[in-house]
This record gives sequence, C-alpha cells and structure tokens, in this order.
Amino acid sequence: MEIILAKTAGFCFGVGNAVKIAENLINNYEGDIYTLGPIIHNRQVVERLEQKGVKVLESPQEVEGPGKVIIRTHGVVPEIYGELEKRGVDVIDATCPYVKKIHQLVSEKYNEGYQIIIVGDRNHPEVIGINGRCANSAIILDSVEQVDSLPDIQKEICVVAQTTINREKWDAINNSLQKRFKNLTKFDTICNATTTRQREAVKIASNVDLMLVIGSRKSSNTQKLFEICKKYCNNTYQIETAGEIPPVDFKKIKKTGITAGASTPDWVIEEVILKMEELSKQALEQQDLNGENKQEPEGNTQQNMRPESAQEPELNQGTNGQQAYEQELSFAEAFEKSMVVLEPGSIVKGRIIGYNSNEVFVDLGYKSDGIITMEEFSDDPEFVPGNSVKIGDEIEVYILKVNDGEGNVLLSKKRVDAIKNWEAVEKAYEENRPIDAKVVSIVKGGVMASAGGIRIFIPASQISDRYEKDLSTFLKKNVTVKIIEFNRNRKKLVGSRKVVLEEQKKVAEENFWNNIELGKAYKGEVKSLTNFGAFVDLGGVDGLIHISELSWTKIKHPSEVLKQGDVVEVYIKDFDKEQKRVSLGYRKQEDNPWYKAAQKYNVGDIVKGRVARLVPFGAFVELEEGVDGLVHISQISNVRIAKPSDVLEVGQTVEAKIMEMDTEAKKISLSIKEVSPIDPPRADEPADTSQGEEELPTEHREEMTNTIAEIIETSTEE
Repeated sequence: MEIILAKTAGFCFGVGNAVKIAENLINNYEGDIYTLGPIIHNRQVVERLEQKGVKVLESPQEVEGPGKVIIRTHGVVPEIYGELEKRGVDVIDATCPYVKKIHQLVSEKYNEGYQIIIVGDRNHPEVIGINGRCANSAIILDSVEQVDSLPDIQKEICVVAQTTINREKWDAINNSLQKRFKNLTKFDTICNATTTRQREAVKIASNVDLMLVIGSRKSSNTQKLFEICKKYCNNTYQIETAGEIPPVDFKKIKKTGITAGASTPDWVIEEVILKMEELSKQALEQQDLNGENKQEPEGNTQQNMRPESAQEPELNQGTNGQQAYEQELSFAEAFEKSMVVLEPGSIVKGRIIGYNSNEVFVDLGYKSDGIITMEEFSDDPEFVPGNSVKIGDEIEVYILKVNDGEGNVLLSKKRVDAIKNWEAVEKAYEENRPIDAKVVSIVKGGVMASAGGIRIFIPASQISDRYEKDLSTFLKKNVTVKIIEFNRNRKKLVGSRKVVLEEQKKVAEENFWNNIELGKAYKGEVKSLTNFGAFVDLGGVDGLIHISELSWTKIKHPSEVLKQGDVVEVYIKDFDKEQKRVSLGYRKQEDNPWYKAAQKYNVGDIVKGRVARLVPFGAFVELEEGVDGLVHISQISNVRIAKPSDVLEVGQTVEAKIMEMDTEAKKISLSIKEVSPIDPPRADEPADTSQGEEELPTEHREEMTNTIAEIIETSTEE
C-alpha cells in the first residue's frame, strides 16, 4: 500500500508558535502558567501541556494568583487583556499574526463607520475575538441563505472571513452579498496556509482509495478539510489518533492519502503512518496465508523467452562463416584487415591507455596509438589530468593527422566536445533553454564564457540584473545563460545571464506571493540601505525593514546596525499583494529593553539614573540604555521651581522612586522628591557650584544652610 502524506499536514505557523511559547515558558519560568481556553484545538497537545503544569482557564476570573497567561492563537476580545492585568498576571499574547491583522482591519473600518460582516462560525473563538474589535456589532454569516434575511444596510459594508473558512463558502456568500449590496468592500482574510492545505487535500483525495484527515473534531479547519476530501473520496474518515483508524479491508486499498489540520502535531501524524504501515503489512501476510498471492505458472514466463532451437542456427551460421573467412585469408592479410581505417576529420572511439603531464595516449585499434596533447584535450584552463583522466575510459576523438611524421596519430578530444556542444547549444537556443558556462576571460564590453569549448560573449549589460562595475568578480565563475543571438555561419554566440536571473526572479516571486504568511520567517540578504531603512532580498521579492524596526534604541542610519551583503533573519510584519510591498520585522522581542524593564522594575522601586535631557515640564532620566523615565517638574523639589534646569543638569546622577509603569506604552513615571528632593538655593545663600558630589541628607541640609548664613552675616559686619 502506498501512503501519500500531504506536505502541508500539521501545525501552521501561528499554532506552532503558540505551542513553542508555552514550551519555552515551561522550561524557563517557575511560576504558574495559564492558557485562556485550550491553547489549540487538539486534546493530545493540551493534555501534554497540562501534565507539565499548564492550567487551562475558561475565563479571567479563574486566575488563582500571580503568573503568566498565554492568549491562544484565536485571539480574544480587547476587554480580556484589561481584566487579566487587573488580576496581577502577565499576558503573553500568542494570537496568530494573521488574526491580529484582521483585528486591526476591522477596528479601522468600524471607526470609519463601516458595517462589519464576518463570514464564519459565530461560536468560534476567533470570530468572537474579531467581533470584539467592532463593539460586538458585526453581522456573522455562515450560509448563503442567511444573506437573504439581512435587512437593508445603508452604510458602507466591510466583509472579512474567519481565517479557516472553506473558500467555496466564502465565494458563495460574497457572490450573494454583491447581488444585494453595492456599497460593499471585501477583504479576503482566509489564511494562505488554509487555502494551500485545502487545495493539496483535493489533489490527494482525488487519487486515492482511502483518505484520512487527522485532527480534533472541535477544529474548524480540520472539519472543513474532512468535508472537502469527502467530496472527492467517498472512503474518507476523520480521526484524532492512530487508535481511531477505521476497520477497512486493507487488501483492497492500494493508495492511502493522509492530511491533517493546523492543530495536529507531528508525533500524532507519525503514529498514524506507523499504524497504517503495520495494518497494511498484516493484510499482506493474511493474503499469503490464504494463498491469494500465488505466482504465475512458469510456463507463462517461458512463453516470453526465445526457444533454444531458434538460437542454434545463428550460432552455426556464425561459426561456418568464420571458418570460411579464415580459409580465404592469410594471417597477415587478416591482421591488416582487422585494423581500423582512420581518416583525418573523422570521429572514432578509443580507450585511454596512459597519460603524462603533456599528452594522453589512446588505443584506437590501429597499428599506432593515438596522442592527444593537453591543449587538444580540454578547453578548461584549470584542467588537471590526474583529476579527470582515467585509464580504461572509452573516449571519442577527432582525427587531426593519421601520421605526424613519426608514425603517431594526432587526436583532439576538444573538437569532438565542440561539435557536440555546438549542437547542444543550438538545440538549447531553439528550445529557449538555459545552459551552463564558465567565464574564462574579460574582454572589451563584457566577458567571454565557455560552454564545453563553445565560446559565448556575454555583454556587460547582460551579465547581471543590476549594474556591475567590476566584471573581474565573474572571472572563473560558473554562470547560467540563455543564448539571445545565434549566428551559425559566423559561429557567433551572445548569451545573457540577466534574462535567466529575471526569469528565476519571476518564478521565485510567484512562489513567494503564493506562500506568504504573516509572521513567517525568512533568511535574506541586505540589498541596499536608505535613510529610512534596509531592503532585503527574500528570493525574488525585496522587503523593507523600516529604520524603526532595526533596533530598540534610536539610530540615525541603518548602517549603524546592518551593512550591504549581510544575511539576516527577518519575519513578515505586513504585506500588500496588490502593491507588491512587504514590511519586515528584524528586532527580537527578547532584546527589547522595555521587555527587560518589565521583568526588572516594579512600582515603588528606588532606582538610580542619569539625567538624559531637560524639557519645560520635567526631566527624562535614563535608567539603562533605551529605557527613560519622566520626572515631572512637580516631582523634583518640595518647593515650586520655574524650570527643571534650576536644580538639574544633563548628565547628573539622581535617585528616584517609580510611581507608575506602563512598559507596553513605554512610560515610567518617576519622583525625585519622594527619595531626596532637590530644592533650589534660597535668595540669601549662594548657589551650589559643586559637580558630581552627593547631596547631603535632608536632616543635615538645614543645619548647613544656617551655618552658611552666619558666615555671610559675620563677614558683612567686619
């Protein structure tokens, strides 16, 4: 039995990311870990996480104490975040990036006055979360019949889809909506991974005897996969584990297809495959026991063989002919007759019998051996005989001279290669196929390449899909080109690497756009730097890392972080297929100084910092690189001051108390006066001109002020 496993079976990016977040917390966090609802729709995964201490909550009210709560891939309504924060837990948002984009879209359109319509299951957590972005005012449709019962809607309509909805249902409902409403804008928010998974399922189900769809019966995308496969293969079953494989007659099953929903882990799929292989093997063994796999009778096989009597006459004829031949010829004549006839310009086969650093010796079956000089053996300037020449190899050669004056036959392998390669190049030109060549020299206006001895001129304008100033970088490099000019009579060939690169780029671009997903990771090369960011080649498509995404600290130019040619890991932050634009993320959350600050600081902590800058309403104090707190002017001194510079200066080290923190909004409110207020000098005392000295404790400040006043009074009297 042949088992065909869908390439798209199993975790999508969003699900895999959520499970990874949970596992990382298990390994690195000692407190309580919660998920709001099952993290994914898969009982086996949820049970595994529960065994490792992850608790599933149905509502924020069930939180028992401090800890971390993971928001699952489906997302939640906005109010949930606030409720969880009130209960003193950290929120780890694992909402699928694709779902987050729908949240943003729905929120924007709702604020613009649109009526939101969601095509999906109203009870699905993802749909509930989306509806929360428009104050739960969305119209939710799950069938074409529901469209007919809708009231007249006068305002603009925005239609979005549940990411896992069946595409046929999406198209049908939209067609019905367009017939009823003219003021309608639709956004195809079905996840690309869902579409690809469904298409592959159709292709497999159409060509198998048995189709298994693995996944939870609570999983929307798994249920839709089952419905789709059932249309193309009657023998389709939805199972959650290997233990649910149906008791079918495996003796009649030749091909089995397997796909799985986006919430199905790899190990469950592997268990199903192993079980299927075991059941198939048992079925075959049972067939053998029942005698159902008998071999064809030997006589049937012999009918295809030639009868022995038919072979004998041929042997006899050959023997008689040889005897007659030997009777007519003397030994000398027979020897002379057996010699190969060589003519200059002909191509013959020989066998390599030896070589040295200058020549290769070939047995041609002639009275003299042939000699190939190294210049006539290969056109490759880096050719090394010891690496390429093997004694005993058969070889085709071109006859240059039958007698070089010393009885030797001069040969050329290079000319045979050239003849064959010319034919191959001509055929490639006719079929518009690319060929491989090697750049052998730099010439005026371009480079010269060799394809098996065939010289191809590549103009400088055709060597790349971008301007190349230094052509020497291509010397001795292998390149793939297409012949764009072919002159048989003049033996002139012009090649283009640019055409090949552009075609490859087009294919790569199509593949990229067909498989793009929000949050999907890529490796790319930094192509160029601008004042506003870095362009990265993702393989056919360029994406932009905005300067604000390069570093968590403020930088003036992307060159402070990257340089052209760097290979970087990025992820899809946003994209627009119509405009062919891709926004990339580069900086990692774990490097965010505010993320670290949330772990390090708490309200009420006394911290030290450096005055980074002064503004009319206060002073910004740098607690560490990338993290500033604001000391409002009212929180500097116990007395009213006109401006912060009256008592503070840039670079000064101060102590302050954390009064408020909002690390998501990147805001920390500080108070100096809660720790050690800095009051301006009184009018009757000189200003403190010391720098870098520690301020006296509050209890000693008044005593020193009185002492200074007495000194001033005494000097005045004198």
